[in-house]
Amino acid sequence: MPRPTKFRRVEFFPEDTYFVPWGKPKCEIQEIALKVEELEAMRLKDIEELNQEECAERMQVSRQTFQNIIDSARKKIAIALTEGNAIRISGGNYRATFCKFKCFNCDNVYEINYEQDKYACPACGSDKVICSKKADFCSKWCKTED
Repeated sequence: MPRPTKFRRVEFFPEDTYFVPWGKPKCEIQEIALKVEELEAMRLKDIEELNQEECAERMQVSRQTFQNIIDSARKKIAIALTEGNAIRISGGNYRATFCKFKCFNCDNVYEINYEQDKYACPACGSDKVICSKKADFCSKWCKTED
């Protein structure tokens, strides 16, 4: 019996999650599902140009697991591009890394564990909370002061 799959740490979520080849009838298009952690592995290795050890550390997996993830991702992308398949980015075994929040009421600094933590401090319940980062990704997920 295999052990359960460990969740991978993911820092990026794309705005566009579906890609379709141009000029091919919809009835002829097959779909390939690219897992969120597979996209993250390619982003870290191919865009941020980190080495395998750094990528594995960022995703909180072993180097071998990272290699398996990126091999799977690259194979799926190559098949989709050579055979004219659509690519859907969804699913997988991951957990999101969100920014830290600070409560202005009790000075508590915390990470989001639940959706409601973006709007109210889990320690005191105050709604005077703000994201500690100023990144573009963060602005989509975080409540900001008006």
